[in-house]
Amino acid sequence: MATFSTQDIDQYYETHGDPAHPPVLLISGLGGVGRSWGPQIDRFAERYFVILPDQRGTGRSTRAETGYTTSRLALDMLALIERLGLDSVHIVGASTGGAIAQHLALKRPDLVRSLTLSSSFARFDAFMHREFEIRRKIAAEWDRFDVISAYALFLFSPRFTFEHPDRVADWIEIASSMHPGPGDREIDLERIDMIAAHDTSARLGEITRPTLVLCGDNNHCTPMPLSEELAREIPASELVVFQDAGELIEIEQSERYFEVVSSFIDRHSEGN
Repeated sequence: MATFSTQDIDQYYETHGDPAHPPVLLISGLGGVGRSWGPQIDRFAERYFVILPDQRGTGRSTRAETGYTTSRLALDMLALIERLGLDSVHIVGASTGGAIAQHLALKRPDLVRSLTLSSSFARFDAFMHREFEIRRKIAAEWDRFDVISAYALFLFSPRFTFEHPDRVADWIEIASSMHPGPGDREIDLERIDMIAAHDTSARLGEITRPTLVLCGDNNHCTPMPLSEELAREIPASELVVFQDAGELIEIEQSERYFEVVSSFIDRHSEGN
């Protein structure tokens, strides 16, 4: 556990696993807190050197008033990689984390060994614009527990919620208490505006690093066509679809998720 100063914030991060193993940077979704990767942290740490940041404005990083763009957050991540003295890393980005990861691969491809974009997007389509207009109103007006309860409707597939209602209820409890603090509502709104403004669609062809695109076929948050666009436009990419899964495939199908991602990472770790 450590913090360091970069771009007018104190960036909090954790490392897990053996530094001699291939480094993997796990970038979380819209909530921004590294610990939201849950049990995947220990899974990855058994085989890799895991780097786990809290993004600007979340967790134990500074609640900055400004700087909320996916490009700016990518610079925060680049500073962290450089601070750790790593030549390059494998990046696994979930949803918003995948948007940030795209900028990393565009800004500094030399620092990226491989890129995994999980339930992510290059830009909002009409569906996501309508979805986040609603989510922004909810985030502005409701208390945090009710906000997270509503988000669960977008994030988990109906089948997973039907089969595992207790796990969804536990997720709501944990997520709603994960980073309460002064100014959080305003920061949540800034971060929603940040991802609504994200657009790398015109530059996807410039991403040259090996890329794995993952999506659940019942994703009602960042739907399948957005992952298909990523896989179609990024030259060195492959698409894996998780059946009967929603946005949070790393939770819904945790074992298969790790198998698919670790296999991809291992293929691109040889000789590194």
